Amino acid sequence: MEQPGYDALAELYTETFPSPYLTPLERHAVHAFADMVAAMNGTGVVVDVGCGPGDVTADLAQRGLNVLGVDPSAQMLTIAKRKYPECRFTQDDAYLARSTIPETIDAILARFSLIHVPPAEIPAVLSAWSARMRPGALVAVACQLADSDTATVAEFDHRVAPAWRWNPDHLAELLADAGFDELWRTVSRPDDDHRFPEAHLVARRCSRTA
Repeated sequence: MEQPGYDALAELYTETFPSPYLTPLERHAVHAFADMVAAMNGTGVVVDVGCGPGDVTADLAQRGLNVLGVDPSAQMLTIAKRKYPECRFTQDDAYLARSTIPETIDAILARFSLIHVPPAEIPAVLSAWSARMRPGALVAVACQLADSDTATVAEFDHRVAPAWRWNPDHLAELLADAGFDELWRTVSRPDDDHRFPEAHLVARRCSRTA
């Protein structure tokens, strides 16, 4: 699942978005998730899926978490490694099929990265995560939201790569089908920096099989 658009625009992207959080709510949602992971007292790794230039990976590491940043874009990872040489990064896509992760996966964070996965592939991605995570492990997914309560998914004109917006209830159902129970979500409205409503969903890997 290569991302040539992000490879071509990696430097411009990093200059345009010097901070990964455009609002306090975004930052607090990620930090609340990080606090939940820390409270688990686990010994595993947090995988930042679609880490881009590594800013969130570094933020989580500074909060004391054992983090691995994963991205399909080689150029994004070049920037991430240059900015944060103390952090770990590897090239892979959302399936994590190529990632050699010796530790248990305690948590997965996917902020605005699953939006680039074709909707028909999302159940397989979530199932792949579930298969590699123990009961109690946490997942956080952020995405832009579809325009209506009835639409489950809608493609939109992302500036870099094909992308889809999701109904948060439908996304929660797909997480449940893969073996995750939703714990909480945040929803924000559009503003000058956000064309669409956005959500952060946090779920826990349950003990039952999907």
